[in-house]
Amino acid sequence: MQGIRQMHCTIWTEGVREIISAEECNVKFIISDHPVTIYNHAVPPDHPNCNYPNDPDITLKSSQTIFPLNRDFCLILTNLEYAQDPSVNPIQKRTFPRHYRESFVRTDTFIRSRKLTSYQVAHINSIIKRRARRYIAAGQEEWLYPEEIVSSEWSALQETLLPPEKELWHFGGELYAGFENGRVYYQDAFGRTEKPRDFLLKSPPPGVLRPGDTCGCGSGLPFKACCKSKPVSLRPTWTERSIRERNLMLYSAVTSILGLDQGKDWLQVRRDLTDDQISEVYFSFEALWPLETDLFQLLPKPDGTARAVYTGSIHPETITEFALGASLYFGDILVEYPFTHAGTVRKEFSPVDNPQSYRQEFLKSTLLFLTIMPLVDRGLVILVPDPCNFDTHLRDQTMHMARERTAGLDMSANDVRKGARLFTLMRDDLLRNLLSLPEDSLRTQLQNMSPDIDEVELEGALKGIEELRTSDPLATLRNDEIVDGKGGGQLSLFKLAPNFEITMYLAQATGSCIVTDSAVRWTEVKSCSRRQTATVSASLPTLTHHIEQSEFLFPQDVADIASMASQKAVTEYAVVMRKTFKYLSKLGSRGAKPNLEAHLAARFARIHGAAQAVIKKACASTRQGKISCVFSPGGIHDNTVNRLLLMSSSEHHLRNVPMAFFIDGSTLTT
Repeated sequence: MQGIRQMHCTIWTEGVREIISAEECNVKFIISDHPVTIYNHAVPPDHPNCNYPNDPDITLKSSQTIFPLNRDFCLILTNLEYAQDPSVNPIQKRTFPRHYRESFVRTDTFIRSRKLTSYQVAHINSIIKRRARRYIAAGQEEWLYPEEIVSSEWSALQETLLPPEKELWHFGGELYAGFENGRVYYQDAFGRTEKPRDFLLKSPPPGVLRPGDTCGCGSGLPFKACCKSKPVSLRPTWTERSIRERNLMLYSAVTSILGLDQGKDWLQVRRDLTDDQISEVYFSFEALWPLETDLFQLLPKPDGTARAVYTGSIHPETITEFALGASLYFGDILVEYPFTHAGTVRKEFSPVDNPQSYRQEFLKSTLLFLTIMPLVDRGLVILVPDPCNFDTHLRDQTMHMARERTAGLDMSANDVRKGARLFTLMRDDLLRNLLSLPEDSLRTQLQNMSPDIDEVELEGALKGIEELRTSDPLATLRNDEIVDGKGGGQLSLFKLAPNFEITMYLAQATGSCIVTDSAVRWTEVKSCSRRQTATVSASLPTLTHHIEQSEFLFPQDVADIASMASQKAVTEYAVVMRKTFKYLSKLGSRGAKPNLEAHLAARFARIHGAAQAVIKKACASTRQGKISCVFSPGGIHDNTVNRLLLMSSSEHHLRNVPMAFFIDGSTLTT
């Protein structure tokens, strides 16, 4: 209960607080067994969002909280935007609707000037009664029947609840607070601690778009092929730069800062790389993703599109093996950004303020980013930031959940062996760090390792090291400014991302399945699935058999992936996955349909051979893999993840993840 109070506290305190009086009325306020009542004039009691114990979300602009204090007084909490302009979209979220954050408000400010008539009190009582679960109570029996006094439609009751316009000056505005150390705290009317960045805002298209017009969501697709068939509630926002648009802006910044747009190749970039360039790229990333970003406004919603969240090694040497090619089989792939967000780490560890420690990491992150971008531009890959960057409560909760989960996780020897790929990456990065030492340090290390080495052999070894570094696209080439000793180390990150909880979080929020090539993550997925069902793959046994007995080719070149994505034989995979996802999503409520299951299995078997032949013929380099499935009849779900979604003010998310896939690499074919 304390956690729920904290969840709503910030939103409530930032609203307009009014205590209305029934002291001069013959009718007094009633109470019910649903004592905290949420009223939204656009969400009547028979709306699905009002099915007990649900209420309209308090972050919706027109949602008002009603709480009778006693028979004579009632507290009403109203979102500021709605109080200032009752014509706003009632089911649109208020500005900056984030729960669990700090805010600065005057809690002693209340409007107490309104004394209601008996008719108006009956309006309030009517709302309370219609939202009660089973019981209501009043000081006099006749107060229990407000419908005998009023018969207004649900939407017409809003006038009684609106606070007086002339009293709103008590609320809103900007706030500045100075501290003895000279720091100044700023907050706007909605709790944001920095002003909106104009370059991230955009005006929605004027008027109604024609089918061939570019969609307003920023996907780059025609309106007809994108948002036209989706209700407004399932569209990404049209008033901010989309995820794709921000990725393209970052790409433009990176290529300009590094000189790639002027004809430099990657070798020359590595030779000329400076700390200022590293700092500027990370600064650009931070600028495009402010800490107060509302990521849910930008993410795709569960809209029936074939989509998957990739969770695995975020490393340029492994991302092309399976993750990018998986978009041919599962639809759009969400991949987490490789860049560290400077706003989430202490200043001394920030890549903006301490770029020299990020040289090695910068090359890895940038090369991965440049590799993925052609698919991002095509819409095949959705490069997303870590949601925890923008929500410290979410970060703390997921860290706590991960510690509890891994404490009892049983990793078999086979799983550990398959996870050796991550250790290989770690070993290679360690070697790169050693080879990036200044020449004097390398000379000393070689002499210590081989005391009998002569000068000719020493020079030959140093030349060999330089050739190794030059041929390795992830190795730094400028070591003249690297400092020995304290503060001179290189940061090396190994990201198996997103973690299990955030993978579930993103999959449910975006209507995606889960795809991984990590044996460690696959063990976590199967462990979660087993908690709900006795068997891991209890649904669609024939389709499961066909998939798991088949071999899949994954193009290794992004140009080949982009080309294959438009081949009709290959696009059939996404159709099968979309229909399978839809079937599993409704399996719990509708029950099994053997004919549909047989159809899905037969359709996959029919398209697989032809599609693989097209990929094999057209792609210069492919990697072969086997795919394992989890088709759980109740879906893969975790109550704590559902709780995190609700705490994040998510409205349109799935209750579970219907399916998940593991890609197991085998042989490389050309």
